Amino acid sequence: MSYHKPVLLSESVDSLEIRCDGVYVDMTYGGGGHSREILNRLGSKGRLIAFDQDLDSQSNIIEDERLIFFRQNNIYLMQTLDFLKIKKVDGILADLGVSSHQLDKKNRGFSFQPGYKLDMRMNQKQNLDAIGVINNYTETELSNLFFLNGDLKNSKKIAKEICIERTNKKITKTNHLNSVLEKFFNHNTRNSFLARVYQSIRIEVNKELEFLKEILTQSKKILSKNGIMSVITYHSAEDRLVKRYFKNGCFDEEPIKDEFGNSLNPFKLKFQFLKPSESELKFNVRSRSAKLRSALKL
Repeated sequence: MSYHKPVLLSESVDSLEIRCDGVYVDMTYGGGGHSREILNRLGSKGRLIAFDQDLDSQSNIIEDERLIFFRQNNIYLMQTLDFLKIKKVDGILADLGVSSHQLDKKNRGFSFQPGYKLDMRMNQKQNLDAIGVINNYTETELSNLFFLNGDLKNSKKIAKEICIERTNKKITKTNHLNSVLEKFFNHNTRNSFLARVYQSIRIEVNKELEFLKEILTQSKKILSKNGIMSVITYHSAEDRLVKRYFKNGCFDEEPIKDEFGNSLNPFKLKFQFLKPSESELKFNVRSRSAKLRSALKL
């Protein structure tokens, strides 16, 4: 698993309660760690459909006739299942994190470490990248994404500082952006602060929250009765969406109800959430912010 250490591996696959002849979906294939474990629990008649839009993930495809891999965005889930003539699936797993491979490759520009070009595209063929967001978005647009995607309370000041600097010189490298942001952190807060800023930009580049809403909405339509969806989140913005959707059947704070006031939520929570164990944190520090949420389709 040099490409990526699968987070909450046993817990997430356990939560799906794999049926040996079932049909399952891995929405975020990456290094194939979760898919491999699902395949280990499937019988000869089981099937696994996997998605990943990152070209690099294709080098990790497992040779198994039960696996069908699609190198495309997972928002095409329903369209793909229709193509495969599959009406319902028994379980869906989505690990929303950035892979270790993506963080460690300088040309991908996901990390705030020095010497990286600002890119952050999951799909390397799309036009919008981090350079485009940082240098072309308005001050208000930048402020909003820092606040909404990163929970940064001083988002307006951060956006203003970036906009002042980019009038002097285009911001294209991590070193440059980090130097602009130096006034907002000290030695103790540097990494956590930069992680939030870069997370905010990455979410915007890849439209992660919009796509998450889409796959959650589709899950309601294609999960079979008693089918299970499990999602691993890494930050509060995406975790709020998953939590609300599983709890209320929508993205609002209140559940959908019929004319008599009865809840129309199609999901039942399996548990509140799970976090990585102490032993997992020791060998994979990047899993520290992960939360696993799981729900049963009624």
